[in-house]
Amino acid sequence: MPRSAPRDRQRTFRARLGEFRRRRVLVPHGDNGAALTVEMHGARWLLAFTDEPALARYARARGETDRNWRYRTVWGAAVLDAGVPAVAGTTGLPCGVLVDAGDGERGLVLPPVTGIVPDAVAVDRPPTETELRTGEGRP
Repeated sequence: MPRSAPRDRQRTFRARLGEFRRRRVLVPHGDNGAALTVEMHGARWLLAFTDEPALARYARARGETDRNWRYRTVWGAAVLDAGVPAVAGTTGLPCGVLVDAGDGERGLVLPPVTGIVPDAVAVDRPPTETELRTGEGRP
């Protein structure tokens, strides 16, 4: 693998992350108004879709095309900066975002790490002074 390949992938990822933050996305929600999430690998994942066809593909992949998929249209930045901390705070689990889940390589995984989600809920942030003093962990 050429040495530039990892840098190219990182550059591509950062560009896609920036595009996500600057665009309006569809966030499906349940009857209670809470954003739909899935739990995988010890984390919660908010679902966000770039358009209705992407949401329809997800519904089809789940065999739930007859379901009424209600959603809100919000800025991607709001999903990361407000939605992720809200879910993490409610569930006590790390939270990331799955963009266009079910779309294979067209989809995007935004893990709960620094530089993507707010530092306060990132799993790889350094511990705070209080956490060091008390030995308490992070969500």
